[in-house]
Amino acid sequence: MSSQASMLKPVLWERLFEMESAPNLSLQGRVRQMLVSAILSGHLPPGAPVPSSRYLADQLRIARNTVVFAYQQLVSEGYLVSRERSGHFVSETVMQGHSGASLEAACCAPDAETCAPVRWEERLRLRPSRQRNISKPRDWQKQPYPFVYGQYDPDLFPTAEWRECCIKALSVLDIRSWAPDLITHDDAALIEQIRTQVLPRRGVWADAEEIVVTVGAQHALYLLADLLINEDTVVGMEDPGYPDARNIFASRTRHLLPLPVDGEGLCTGTHLLGCDYIFVTPGHQCPTTVTLSAQRRQDLLTLAGQTDSLIIEDDFESESRWGEGAIPALKSLDREGRVIYVGSLAKSFAPGLRIGYIVAPRELTSELRALRRLMLRHPSAYIQRAFSLFISLGHHHALLRRQSQAYQQRGAELARALAEHLPDFRVTPITGSSSCWVQGPAWLDAVELAQAALAEGVVVEPGDVFFMDGAHAPRNCLRIGFTSIRAGQIAPGIARLADVARRCRMRAAA
Repeated sequence: MSSQASMLKPVLWERLFEMESAPNLSLQGRVRQMLVSAILSGHLPPGAPVPSSRYLADQLRIARNTVVFAYQQLVSEGYLVSRERSGHFVSETVMQGHSGASLEAACCAPDAETCAPVRWEERLRLRPSRQRNISKPRDWQKQPYPFVYGQYDPDLFPTAEWRECCIKALSVLDIRSWAPDLITHDDAALIEQIRTQVLPRRGVWADAEEIVVTVGAQHALYLLADLLINEDTVVGMEDPGYPDARNIFASRTRHLLPLPVDGEGLCTGTHLLGCDYIFVTPGHQCPTTVTLSAQRRQDLLTLAGQTDSLIIEDDFESESRWGEGAIPALKSLDREGRVIYVGSLAKSFAPGLRIGYIVAPRELTSELRALRRLMLRHPSAYIQRAFSLFISLGHHHALLRRQSQAYQQRGAELARALAEHLPDFRVTPITGSSSCWVQGPAWLDAVELAQAALAEGVVVEPGDVFFMDGAHAPRNCLRIGFTSIRAGQIAPGIARLADVARRCRMRAAA
């Protein structure tokens, strides 16, 4: 082997294989990925020989044919060239058009003594990292008792059905439909499924032009804030309420008005008169899970008409209802076009898919599409097409039925466990949502409890982040989710949480 190829010592090929290849790929795919990375990073420069297939196979402890096939594929893709009786070499032209910096350029860093540091504090218009946000441990899935809200459950994920739809979306005709840049448009098939299958279940009827697909419901709120809210706009927010919506709106205006919530949801009255926009979660209020009563829904719509204000409805749990009659969306009662409706398609089973939508009058949706074009053109057309198939083939509706049954069982288990192990905690009745809101005794510090519980493998969410005034927020509230925990783990998890709470009480009393 030449000196160029020997720069990667025998032991480093195995290390590079571990570092630069994805374990979910086939062995052949991992070899290809490793070599492409080595070539593009400059470790294997143009013209350099690569190890013989036998040598590399021995180093990686894999079959020689696996390496041979990988080399053949890289030759066909132009990364390698084959020379008779000499072996394989990195193509001399492989780096043409590649924008990556060479290793030599990377070594020529500026002299730190001659360069003034960038003063980011003076340049940043705002500091989103300093906002109060819901936080979850990165390893929550590894914990035995993950009472987290709105997260993926591998037991309920329809792997076979989703894979089927992804494969169908890769047919020649489908690829020709979604592969081009849609610019300001969405996949017509998904829009039709939302219009005819998803929205009618919430009592909402809309034309195709009134629907805009977004990268999740949060992206929808960001678009609306960018388009509608300026520094003088007054936005009424439920308090407690959704922190991410609060942070999005707070980055546009200082005039956020906290609106009280009780057992019937958002309190209506004269305190709403000064709002330009009212953000509300009427289906299941975030985080208390209560449903906005019929009378208050009507009062809210009447007030909006009288004051020329608009309502932003976040129907974030529209796909995870159980144990209650059909509760139509607030949008279904809107006769004046004053409700902007935000929904999510993937939150119920795979939030990582990031697919949501907005329903609004055409004058607004046309501007939303134009604004979205400036941000990201449009959400992945391939994901849109796969999801349209997922709905049209009946998989989505079947999944919602399975989830409804699972959540009903888990909700009942959680209610029983809380009553048994934490009888002095006040629990909002669990009716159709996928979490419950819990208020502990006055001595409880929920942040301290959550930190101590995490050390015992129990993940819960302190509730203070949901209140607008962080300095004076109640410290004794918790949100306990059950979308990601098996029913059999709920009672043991709450029992362990109760043990931690007793220890916290003893420390508080000491």
